[in-house]
Amino acid sequence: MQMNDSQRIPAAKEKVWAALNDPAILKQCIPGCQSLDMSSPTEMTATVVFKVGPVKATFGGKVTLSDLDPPNSYRISGEGSGGVAGFAKGGATVRLESESPEVTILHYEVDAQIGGKLAQLGGRLIDSTARKLAGEFFTSFAAAVGGEAEAPAEVVTEAEGNKKSWIGRLTGAD
Repeated sequence: MQMNDSQRIPAAKEKVWAALNDPAILKQCIPGCQSLDMSSPTEMTATVVFKVGPVKATFGGKVTLSDLDPPNSYRISGEGSGGVAGFAKGGATVRLESESPEVTILHYEVDAQIGGKLAQLGGRLIDSTARKLAGEFFTSFAAAVGGEAEAPAEVVTEAEGNKKSWIGRLTGAD
């Protein structure tokens, strides 16, 4: 699986870089993260609980930072095992670009492989789950670092849609 995207973060590049290397901020932002400990300046161990479709598993793994170019970019690589649920391994190249003194664009390119029961679930489910988790991470990360996040795509339930239509008809703004 490969995924490329970017996220606009309302903070200076140096502040974003520091947060990308702060285990406390990362633990707070990674969906399902139970623990994240820095064992050296370039290595971390993590425990994360993921649910993909009907499969829920606790993954334990190691994360390594390489190709460090502070405060511009690095490569993050990791692998983890979820027991009978399977394994995941991969990496991401992360690059920071200053849009202005107080706004940073975080670009990322992810390459991941999975095996075991997770691999049997199908590419669409795994891709959609990965995109959802990435979205949750970057929304939380932007909020933790910059104090606000760009709003993700809004999901409107049928009841909310009917309510909005009713309000629109009432106010003439439908």
